[in-house]
Parts: sequence; structure tokens; C-alpha cells
Amino acid sequence: MFHNLGRLLRYRGLIQSLVARELKARYRGSVLGFFWSFINPLLLLLVYWFVFSVVLPGIRPIDVQPYALFMFCGLLPWTWFSSSVLEASNVLIMGGNLIKKVLFPAEVLPFVTVFANMIHFFLGLPIIAAALVYFAVPINWLDLLWLPVIVLVQLIFTLGLALIVAPLTVHFRDLKDILGNLMTFWFFATPIIYPMSLAPEGGKWLLDLNPFTHLAISYQEVLFYDGPFGHWKWLLALGGASIVLFLAGYFLFDRLRDSFAEEV
Repeated sequence: MFHNLGRLLRYRGLIQSLVARELKARYRGSVLGFFWSFINPLLLLLVYWFVFSVVLPGIRPIDVQPYALFMFCGLLPWTWFSSSVLEASNVLIMGGNLIKKVLFPAEVLPFVTVFANMIHFFLGLPIIAAALVYFAVPINWLDLLWLPVIVLVQLIFTLGLALIVAPLTVHFRDLKDILGNLMTFWFFATPIIYPMSLAPEGGKWLLDLNPFTHLAISYQEVLFYDGPFGHWKWLLALGGASIVLFLAGYFLFDRLRDSFAEEV
């Protein structure tokens, strides 16, 4: 396993080429092309601002303002995560022609899915930055230094899950539909549309068991709240668990790789 894992660095050029192809294919035929990567998160932010500032102004938490920006700080990384996992569940089946080629490294495909969605996440960060300036939200620049660490932890965690769901879906096609419903439940079980402080005391321990809870809170504390970043211990613990998950995912992927050509 570790021998194959070490060879991933040799495939970085292939991953880069496939990510570029994936990004180009996503907007092929559209007039605005890559500008949609900026427009989509901007429109999403405007929709949430309109809903919770104009249509339903009474249901937002009073102490969380602007509420739309608070939601967006958790929603943008969630979109990267959920899109990566859902797409990874089908990536080996869709890439069957490539997998049947003897020398093609199948593990590249889940990596491409996660990295392509990460690029869209990065393209949405300027929208958050512009919104922070527009709403005059104070920024703790020292806490902002934690942002690359949070992104790295999410990257490793997402890659680990992608390496698990991708090979399992090849053998259990129903998993893709189960994941669609599971991700909906997972979203509402994460403090994205509500702050952690509003969760009932008896249920907070359940939210603490949710890995993405600590990613969402980390993004919120670094990007939205005016410091200090107090969730760093949870983040580092999740980082260690994510490394274990990644190694376990790659082990599973490596054990099942010989069956991919027959199943797809």
C-alpha cells in the first residue's frame, strides 16, 4: 500500500491535467465560462441575504449578524465537501474506460474530483472577502493564519472519505443513492445554518461527534467571529483522525483495485 501511495507524487502532472480537463468540461458551452465559479457563490450569498433579511428576518439569531454571511462561511466549505463525496461515489464507474487500461492509476480519479471542487471553493473565497469588507466585519488577522490549516484538514478528511466511497460504490451501486440522503441529514446535523450556541445542551455531544462540525466552527471563528480562535484543539484532533481515515481509505482502495476493471 505504501509503495503505491508513494507513487502518487509521480502522478501529480496527470492529476493536474485531469483537474484542468474537469474544470473546462464543467463550463464547456457556457458563455461566461469560469466566471460562473465566482457568480454561483455570489448568487448563493445574495439569495440567503434576501431570504433572511427581507423574507424571514425574524427567525435569524439576533447575536449573529449578518446572518447570511455567517451561513455562507460554513456553506461554501460544505459545498466543496458534499460535492466531492457525492461525485467520488460515481467517479470510478464514469471513468471505466480509463480504469480498464492496465497502467492507469485508478486512485487518481477520486483525487481529481476532490481537487476540482477545491478549486471552486478557492474561487468562492474572494466573495467571502468582499462580503466581509462590505458588511464591515472585523477581521482578526492572526486567526486568519489558521485558514490554510483548516483547508488542509478538510482536504485530507475529504480525500479519505472519497477513497472509501469510490471503491465501495463500484461493488454496491445503491451506495450512491444512500449517500445523497445521508449528506442531507449530515448537513442539518452540522452547525451551518444555525450557530453551535443554539443547539440544545443535551444534543451538543452528538454534534461534537460530527467531524464536519469542527470544520464549520473553525471556518466561522476564523472568517466571521472576531477571535480568538478557540477551536484549534478540536481542529488538530480532527487533523490527526483525518490522516488515519486517509490511510484507511487508501488501504481499502488498494485492496479492491484489482476488481474495478471487472465491475465497471
